[in-house]
Amino acid sequence: MFSQLLEIFTSVAFYAAVIRLTAPLLLSAMGGLVAERSGIITFGMEGMMLMGAIGAAVGSYYTQSVLGGLVFAMLAGMFLAFLYGIMCVTVGANQVVSAVALNLGALGLSSTIFALVFSNKALGVVTEVVSVPSMRPVKIPLLGDIPILGDILFNQLPLVYIAFLAVPAVWFVLYRTTIGLKIRSVGEHPHAADTVGISVVRVRYLSVLFTGLMAGLAGALLSIGMLNTFQENMSAGRGFIAYTAIVFGKWEPFGILLGTLLFGLADAIQLRIQALNLPIPYQFWVAFPYIVTLLALVLFVGKATWPAASGQPFKRESK
Repeated sequence: MFSQLLEIFTSVAFYAAVIRLTAPLLLSAMGGLVAERSGIITFGMEGMMLMGAIGAAVGSYYTQSVLGGLVFAMLAGMFLAFLYGIMCVTVGANQVVSAVALNLGALGLSSTIFALVFSNKALGVVTEVVSVPSMRPVKIPLLGDIPILGDILFNQLPLVYIAFLAVPAVWFVLYRTTIGLKIRSVGEHPHAADTVGISVVRVRYLSVLFTGLMAGLAGALLSIGMLNTFQENMSAGRGFIAYTAIVFGKWEPFGILLGTLLFGLADAIQLRIQALNLPIPYQFWVAFPYIVTLLALVLFVGKATWPAASGQPFKRESK
């Protein structure tokens, strides 16, 4: 058994899997961070990810191209984000309750779309469940030829590269651009931002739409990246883990990267240990990544400070 475990942790494929399994969380979390910084609680990323997954599968199926699937995934995620924006920004509803409702709605809607498109049993017509065009790994020239690191880091799916490049990109936008300053000011002091001419409503809508776009891509990575079809509830709580990573990283891009890598590592471990057929119920290993994430959140995060206006609806003061 020890030799089998040692083989896992000395395998290049294992560390490549850690990077791959981290990517969906990182995509979603980077999108969620922007909305969080604008004062919107992004607890609805689970639903956006699910819609992105079914959107990618449907788009890839009908267009017979991965690019078509990615476009459908982004639109599906942004559609759900737009609904969330209406509830939270325009109506001013409770953001946590709205997110829960949205997640439940996305679970039912994605399953219904899957049944109609790929099975059609509801219409009395049975069609075969077919595989859809899916992404293939892209080896980066020169870098991909580096021993060990090349196979781990530079022979991945395209969206994996985008996920990791999003970390410095989001950091730069938030802390080195006027756009980022507006986003952070709206999340901390929306009324003060409004007095200097910043449209709080527009900033929050655009931020939450960006969250939907990134979560949609995260869902696409699950359905047409790691698989080539859609499975009911295939996000399996990853949207919630992405939100946890935001808290773990204390709303900082590089801290969030560490949080998502922790879950990716735990997920890769449980997948490989299950293959060893140890006399331990498989349900424990399925839950293992979530247990690790919860323990890390409790033991190592310490005091976390939300953006000052997080979850607070904005109402313009009458003059």
